[in-house]
This record gives sequence, C-alpha cells and structure tokens, in this order.
Amino acid sequence: MRILTGIQPSGKLHWGNYFGAMKSMFDLQAKGEEMFMFIANFHAMTTVRDGKALREATRELALDYLACGLDHEKSVMYRQSDVPEVQELAWYLSCLTPMGLLERCHSYKDKMAHGFEATHGLFAYPVLMAADILIMNADLVPVGKDQKQHLEVTRDLAQKFNNAYGEIFKLPDAYIPESVSTIPGTDGQKMSKSYHNTIELFDVSVKKKVMGIVTDSQPMEAKKEPNGNSIYELYKLFATPDEVAAMADAFRAGGYGYGTAKKELLAAYHRLFDPFKARRDELAKDTDSLEDILQAGAKRARAAAAPIMDKVRHAVGL
Repeated sequence: MRILTGIQPSGKLHWGNYFGAMKSMFDLQAKGEEMFMFIANFHAMTTVRDGKALREATRELALDYLACGLDHEKSVMYRQSDVPEVQELAWYLSCLTPMGLLERCHSYKDKMAHGFEATHGLFAYPVLMAADILIMNADLVPVGKDQKQHLEVTRDLAQKFNNAYGEIFKLPDAYIPESVSTIPGTDGQKMSKSYHNTIELFDVSVKKKVMGIVTDSQPMEAKKEPNGNSIYELYKLFATPDEVAAMADAFRAGGYGYGTAKKELLAAYHRLFDPFKARRDELAKDTDSLEDILQAGAKRARAAAAPIMDKVRHAVGL
C-alpha cells in the first residue's frame, strides 16, 4: 500500500500541523506502510514570490520532518522540483482537462474571493496535484476537507486518460486519518496561520505564547469544566491518559489555576519536543547531509515514476 502526501513550504510548521498530519504519517511509517512525502515547492510558487525565502523554507520543512520522526530510509522524502517527470505528466493531463472542471474547484474560487491574483498556476493547481499523485502510482492520499475535491479531480483525470489511452493509472483513494479534534490556537480559535494564533514546533517564544493563551476570568478557587478549555485540549495532545485525567480532576475540584495548568502544558511540550529539537540542531549543522538525503529521496522517487512515464509516453505517441 503506497501512501503519498505533499506539504507546501509556505511557512513554519506549528502544533496543529504536527498533531493534524505529521504524527499520522509517522504512525503509518511505524506500521510499515510505504510512505512517499514530497516538499511541494512548485505548488508554493503560487503564493511565494521570493526565491531565497522558498529555498530556505524548503530546507526548514525537511529538517522539521526529519527531526520529528521521518525515517528517510523507510520513507521517501523528496523535493517536487527534483522529479521533472511530474511537470511532464502535468502537461499530458492538461491536454485532457476540461476548463469547466477547473473552474468549479472550490479552492480556486475561495482564493479569488480572498484577493489572490488569478494566475494560471493557481488555476491549474489541481492538474499539477494530479500529476504528483498519479506519477507515483499512489493508492492512498491523506487529504483534508479543503483538498478532497482536488483528489476527486485527480480520479477524474486518471479515468479520462485511461479512457483515451488505455488502463495506465490506478484511481487513488482518499485517506482520512483518525480524527483529531480541532486544535485550538492561543486565542481559542482553530490554530491557523491565517489567524496568527499558532505555536510553532520549535518556537523560541514558546513559553511566552503558552503562558499567554487566552482563558476566561474564573478565579483559581472556582471549579472549572476542563472540556473545551484550550489549555486542557492542548494538554491532551502531549500528555499520557493518566496525566490528562489528573488535570481534569484538578480543574473540577477547584483550587487549580490556569497559570499552573499552563506550566504543566509547557512541561509536557518540552518532554516531547526537546529531543526533536536536539536532533534538529544536529541535522542543521550538516547542510551536505541534508542535501544528500533529499537527493537520495529524489532518486528513489524518479525510479518509482519511471515505469509509469514509460507507459504514458508510449501511449500518447512519444
């Protein structure tokens, strides 16, 4: 079973990214699933217009994944731009893609509504995403609600190509990871870069942000319901079941303040992420080794893509 996922290097990763997507990937890796993870630097170009920033963000993303648990020997990690067959396949698919199909994509319309420039890259994003998936012969693709339609487009394009040229592409299915409740940000809303309420994985100001999480004005002695409390909901992500139960009991008993709870959350964060941080610092010292890992991943990815591309080129007459 081959599972493929892509991540845009468009900003620093935060707690929501780790518990919402990264951890699921590492869990699947531990189960022995065949994992392909690409850094979607072509896709990021629809919004990032600074070459130096994109290059650095790509490097930072690779470091974060390796530090937090990606095993580059078990899983294949590569830069999208290091697999030129992706762009080649995107052109073949474009020649079969109805304009109306792309015009109906919610993501494009949503970005237009939010003032994004109407570029061809943004419009044709689902075609490139389809090429990313189909070139690797993926069985499953983890998707969120905002990307589910794009996977449906991928299946549509695979079917159109198969109808025109013969059965070459398998139709990938969506993989919905075990649900994680909405991860609250520092202001109580969903943690999101758009809301400027995130706590980054290796945030230098993590203590300040945790201690600044918005709470209600109940006094320390008051009995409090933990469910729905941002501190408690975040603590559940980091702590053991026994630790979570103990915090819930403390809130309900009264005499337990939010300041104390925040300190426990901060301690739980450090228990999990300090080893990741140490590994990241070591990896960051050796730029050549990181590049070697990415190049080795690209070599494996291109080897996986080659049989599909041979069939496609022959089918279309090249």
